[in-house]
Amino acid sequence: MGPLAGRVAVVSGGGKGIGRSVCLDLAARGSAVVVNNRNRTVDADGRGPADHVVDEIVSAGGQAVADYGDAADPDSGRAMVARALESFGRLDICVPNAGIKGTGMFHKSGDAQLAGVVTTNLLGAAALARAAVGVMRTAGYGRIVFVGSTAGLHGLIGESSYAASKGAMIALARSLAGEGASKGVTTNLIMPYAATQMNADDMAASGYTDTFTTDSVAPVVSALADERCRLNGELLIVAGDLLRRASAVEWSIVHLPGDGLDPAGLEGLVAQSRQGGWTEYPEALSAFMDLAAHAAADRSEAR
Repeated sequence: MGPLAGRVAVVSGGGKGIGRSVCLDLAARGSAVVVNNRNRTVDADGRGPADHVVDEIVSAGGQAVADYGDAADPDSGRAMVARALESFGRLDICVPNAGIKGTGMFHKSGDAQLAGVVTTNLLGAAALARAAVGVMRTAGYGRIVFVGSTAGLHGLIGESSYAASKGAMIALARSLAGEGASKGVTTNLIMPYAATQMNADDMAASGYTDTFTTDSVAPVVSALADERCRLNGELLIVAGDLLRRASAVEWSIVHLPGDGLDPAGLEGLVAQSRQGGWTEYPEALSAFMDLAAHAAADRSEAR
């Protein structure tokens, strides 16, 4: 009996890489798992990546079923959640993990490439999360863990469509964290560095294949999926045995001059803002209200 005994999880893109490691770790801790992976490649028996992960889990004494939906299909999220309910009668954990890359400079990217990356990475994750949230809010409990990327936080040259999809995922995760807090549904996002099929060559060239493994990422997901975890709205960078918290912040307020502004003046104001302290806000309305309070104070002083 592990800490997740009696829980049920859905993991998209669970047949390979990070998704596979997450499925195996969740199952090892007691959760039943719906292992989703589209069947782009199958073996001689017609079995795909999800089937093999299910076999590993069942062979180890766990519970799992396979799902073959493509995250790019708008109905795939509902189907995955339905699979969990039909197979295990409930849904407690949702890990939107499926993703693809879109390599190339932005001005050279075609419409189909941009649409494909955004559809799979963002809309696929959103469709799964939306279907899961409906069940979780009704039950009064749930754990959602998005698998994002630091590309969505900092941008990534040559991977602009990928970065854009992951950046939107961060905003979605933060929004869901606020929406679900009062209903017992927490939402967090991890940004892993791990050697996967998607980045195998880059990891090998940099020498981190054996250090930044997918198995080292999975325990963080499982901890966030645990009922005892109270973290909500967190962005966590995970790499090997390293973890770093990330966030979006706003720096100190400075005043625009009333007599126009040239580039040098703007650069000076930006530098002045950077020199002040920074503030982290739970969501956009809080940031606006703080700025508005400063504006109201300024008006009061001017009277």
